[in-house]
Amino acid sequence: MSTTLAIDGFTLTADQVAAVARDTSITVTLAGTARAALKESRDYIEANWMHDDAPMMYSFNTGVGLLKDTRVKVEHIGLFQTQLIKAHAAGMGEPFDEQVSRATMLLRANAFASNYSAPRVEVVDRLLAFINAGIHPLMPQKGSVGASGDLAPLAYLAAAIAGFDEAEVIYKGARMRAPEAIRQAGIGEVKFELQAKDASALINGCTVSLAVALLAARDARNLLTDACVSLGLSLEAMRVEMSAFDERIHRARPHPGQIKAAAAIRTLLAGSTRTIHTARAVQLPEEVRRADIAYTPRIQDVYSLRCAPQVYGPVFDALDYIDGIIAREINSATDNPLIFPKDGGGFEIISGGNFHGQYLAQAADLLAMAITDLGSICERRIARLIDPGMSWGLPRNLMSGIRGVNTGYPVVQCSMSALVMENRTLCMPGSVDSIPAKGNSEDHISNSTWCARKAATVVANTQYIVGVEMLLAAQGLTMTEEALDGFVLGKGTQAAYDEVRRQIAACLDGDRWFHDDIAVARSFVTSGSVRDAVVQKIGAFL
Repeated sequence: MSTTLAIDGFTLTADQVAAVARDTSITVTLAGTARAALKESRDYIEANWMHDDAPMMYSFNTGVGLLKDTRVKVEHIGLFQTQLIKAHAAGMGEPFDEQVSRATMLLRANAFASNYSAPRVEVVDRLLAFINAGIHPLMPQKGSVGASGDLAPLAYLAAAIAGFDEAEVIYKGARMRAPEAIRQAGIGEVKFELQAKDASALINGCTVSLAVALLAARDARNLLTDACVSLGLSLEAMRVEMSAFDERIHRARPHPGQIKAAAAIRTLLAGSTRTIHTARAVQLPEEVRRADIAYTPRIQDVYSLRCAPQVYGPVFDALDYIDGIIAREINSATDNPLIFPKDGGGFEIISGGNFHGQYLAQAADLLAMAITDLGSICERRIARLIDPGMSWGLPRNLMSGIRGVNTGYPVVQCSMSALVMENRTLCMPGSVDSIPAKGNSEDHISNSTWCARKAATVVANTQYIVGVEMLLAAQGLTMTEEALDGFVLGKGTQAAYDEVRRQIAACLDGDRWFHDDIAVARSFVTSGSVRDAVVQKIGAFL
């Protein structure tokens, strides 16, 4: 059954944006209050400013950039809007995916619904018609500097909305020219006439940066939950000392994220006996112990195990900050110029810089750095899982079958380290890398689009790392079941282990095509299947 979402410019949430981006059955409408407000401001514009003696208003009846002092006559305004799109369609590279396209259209429509940008209400209706019909404009990923908005990619969106022959879209899984998709969808006139302010409103604002950052941040939040699960499985596989997760330790350093992470692990491992002293006292076949020295407790574990709450905590807190930035951006007016009601009636237009993407750029850089470090600590545990000297006796390489003929998982771990290194390069901040553009009229830019793109790549890479940690920890648990017979997993980690095993059988007969296992492991995260199984068993643990 389809769901309907009404937008008003002020109350849209990140969850709603992500839902529309990823679920084409949701119908989006314009709230009646927003429609009435848009009509009121536009009626004023048509009645008072559509003549050549009207005050000079940037991009409404003037050129853009260094042509800001050049008046555009009323007779040329329609042509100006068309030419503006053509001049800004200077993007390059592969297009953004359909989810980003849908999110961008929704966010741009919501920005207009707040009635600060003053395009015609027909422009909002056209954007929503594209969303509801499943027509997704193709926008090249490269070309925006995140300053006067995401001008280049948004020009391609505007071209599709207007029905340009050059514009391309994805419709019903097929790539085609925008006019053909509009005809097939039957959503109105193929050629959509753009009038004063319509095109400049469509291409202004860092809405593509916001769409990419928003979706990456939602994925990062789920990823962090899954990283708690993968950590829990590794702790069980390596029979850790749980004292490091004692609530008193974390209350003594009361960062909210650290406290939350430690509590999640205690909940996931509640009831575990693999992490008690008697389980650690069992010597596994490949565990090296001096025969002349009696077994003594470990006291404490290495940092990738013991310090996990102190590493996960900053990620929780960073995501809270990032989510706050995104929540405000969703319902912000990022166009230029903006229109405001005047006391006593009428409207005035004020030029400013709300299109600048520095908030998004810095938030996306933080997202990339936080998730890079999350992936780094997970990879270090993966490395421990395949080394009996570091895992306290788990089989070398978690290998099965004929020794030497089979290799096990070291190259899988190596591939994860490759992703960690790639992430480290991608988390180099882009928000400080300003370069003047457009004849120095944009003498400081944000680079927000690149910051968001690289953050999204870091999140995607780390989904593999977290999924593979689940996979290898489960392999270690299966391979030591007999030696540790009678010791049980925690209620939450047992649910996670069962779901991993439901999807991927343990590798017990020698090497197989690990490529497929890695793909399924990532799907643990992207589908949410493992965390859903845990929540179903023990309830929410975060």
